[in-house]
Amino acid sequence: MRGGTPPPGDFGQRLRLLRARAGVSQEALSQAAGVSVRALADMERGRTRGPQRRTVQALAEALGLDEVEAAALEESAALGRPRPRTDAAPAAPGALALPRDIRDFTARDAALAGLLELARDAGPSRSVVTVVAGQPGLGKTAFAVHAAHRLAPHFPDGQFALDLHGMDAEPTTPRDALARLLRALGIDDAAIPAGTDERAGLWRSLAAGRRLLLLLDNAVDESQVGPLLPGTGPSLTIVTSRNALAGLESVHRCDLALLRREEAVELLTRILGPERVRAEAQAARDLADLCGHLPLAVRIAGQRLLSRPHERLGKLVARLAAEGRRLDGLEAGSLRVRAAFALSYRQLPADSRTFLRRAALAAGPDFSPETGALLAGLSYDEAMACAEELTDAGLLQSDPVAERYHFHDLLRLYAAEQVEAEDGPEVRDAALDRTARWMLRRATAAALHFDVDHDRTVPSGDPDPEGAPAGREEARAWLEAERAQWLAALRRAHDTGLHREVLDTAEAMHWFSDRNQHWEQWVEVFQRSADSARALGNRQEEAVHLNYLAWAYNLCVHDPRAALASAGEALVAARESGDGLQEGWALGYSAGALHRLGRPEEAHTRLREAAGCLAAQDSHQARLAELTILNTLGTLLRLMGRPAEALEIHRRSEQICRETVPGRADELIALYHAVARQQIGNDLAALERWPEAEPSLRQALASFEARQMPAWAEQARLDLGRVLGAMGHPEARQTLLAARDALAALRSPRQAEAVDALAALDQVTADR
Repeated sequence: MRGGTPPPGDFGQRLRLLRARAGVSQEALSQAAGVSVRALADMERGRTRGPQRRTVQALAEALGLDEVEAAALEESAALGRPRPRTDAAPAAPGALALPRDIRDFTARDAALAGLLELARDAGPSRSVVTVVAGQPGLGKTAFAVHAAHRLAPHFPDGQFALDLHGMDAEPTTPRDALARLLRALGIDDAAIPAGTDERAGLWRSLAAGRRLLLLLDNAVDESQVGPLLPGTGPSLTIVTSRNALAGLESVHRCDLALLRREEAVELLTRILGPERVRAEAQAARDLADLCGHLPLAVRIAGQRLLSRPHERLGKLVARLAAEGRRLDGLEAGSLRVRAAFALSYRQLPADSRTFLRRAALAAGPDFSPETGALLAGLSYDEAMACAEELTDAGLLQSDPVAERYHFHDLLRLYAAEQVEAEDGPEVRDAALDRTARWMLRRATAAALHFDVDHDRTVPSGDPDPEGAPAGREEARAWLEAERAQWLAALRRAHDTGLHREVLDTAEAMHWFSDRNQHWEQWVEVFQRSADSARALGNRQEEAVHLNYLAWAYNLCVHDPRAALASAGEALVAARESGDGLQEGWALGYSAGALHRLGRPEEAHTRLREAAGCLAAQDSHQARLAELTILNTLGTLLRLMGRPAEALEIHRRSEQICRETVPGRADELIALYHAVARQQIGNDLAALERWPEAEPSLRQALASFEARQMPAWAEQARLDLGRVLGAMGHPEARQTLLAARDALAALRSPRQAEAVDALAALDQVTADR
């Protein structure tokens, strides 16, 4: 390649050299490849480092590349694409990293000095909290972020920033905020407690003794903030809010004021450079006055001028003066912010304006360019170009790691107003419907990667097969990242009567949900799907989804009473529709709820009835259901002090696995077999038949480890450690120690059993 070969990951340089070799202009390549000139320019400049595969293929064909060169171009693009986060990767403290500091931050010296003093005052018994309050647009967040970066060296144990979305219709709940904080400290999702008080207690215990800096941005009220504050320890918490939060006790308060005129001009100088401002000193002062000395308005005006380096300040001043009615808002409360946003918004190209206002319709705290493209009716590449332009203009904030964007909360409100003013209800609803349909199709296709019943030779129905997640890990990453979007799509489909789409998506999610039992959203998913089945008048599907709902109540939100009620409805629907499989599942789920309610005898009766119901059926689904019911029944019998009966039941389960289940994957049957072996080992241990118990438990442990199922493997390791201890085996202590540490890391309730088993083993050793 003439001009040298660029590094593998430098897609822009490689594309530029290939175009130069071909002797074509950007305009000619744009027309041949069907890619906009603007998108092509962004690729070559390195602003777009990882375009999609179909775009790269179009460019390769237009340039006439051979297979080797086309493959090299695709490889360089692939290196620039964001990597999906796998579920196995633990959460890192950087998950709530501080936003990028603003280099041209101006003024606020006294407030910064006060925070530095507070940082010095923080000690082992004194956790310091400061509240930054005031009207919108005063730069509370910018000040808090700048202060946090200045104070960061004083807090070496971590600096976390969390947006509480106080301006949203549904602000972040303390419960969800605590989950994010715990994940930032490395706590696995499955180990996070269910209740708000329990989460707050765990957060306080982990924060105690650490020098942490916590930024809680956009708080709505005291009840939202209170549970998030560390109790003791040398930490500093900075809270920003539009409200005074007067109910928070023992806090320092930092009330920001409008900038003085000279401070507003200084901010313009830092944005634009001293030469440009000195050349039009009076225009700079006039511009500061027209912005009402409001930091956000001054910054937007400065950024607009920065994007047009040859435009005179006086021209912008004249334009602002001509729009006097809008600028009058700068002198009256929240209208000041609206006018500042309107100034920047109306300078954007048509596509960027559409993208900005429609993106306000996205669900959740952030959104992907893909979602923005769907809402705005743009191609992915056009949406990416708009997102980057809006980020450069300061109207969107980009995630430091993923290709995702979020609004300042006030700008989201302003953008939503523009949807109503410029698009109207009909266009808005069409954008939401279009996005919901696409999201449901993609979510359904992604979830089918986990469905053991899905025929892989059948097209998945993804709306964009070229850009679809490939394999389970990419599918998992997409489903996690876009959880808010596809859940919102499911709601919209349900509310607009697309009940078949709701049922198809919920059904596809069945196996995926089993891998993510800690997601409480499954209650809503399966409640809506059960409602949709009812609306369609399909009692058999209603029984299926009511059973899914009972599962979610039992295992996801730990509400056995609701689970019992849902399973009862499923039982009625199953019997009315003559579905013996769903009848068996309904009996099993109701038994699980009864056991959790402390009614073991009733649970035992239901499980016996469920096992008999399923044994009478011939389908492979019935055999799998029977395996689940038998394993549950045996475990219940052992807990009731009847280990011999439990062993008989679990042997029966193992026999079904050995005979195999027609039409089922060996991998799935092997998992059921491992569960049966673990329970057989525990039954033998309860009967004090230790040498027989050991091999069953070792086999189960090896099977779970091979499948990378740590929550299951560590419980089997604990069971094995107990048996080894009873036998006086030399591996006992090391096995129990490993189980204890792993269960503690998982925040499993069984970690206490491991501690007790170790203590018992130590006592036996001391007595010898």
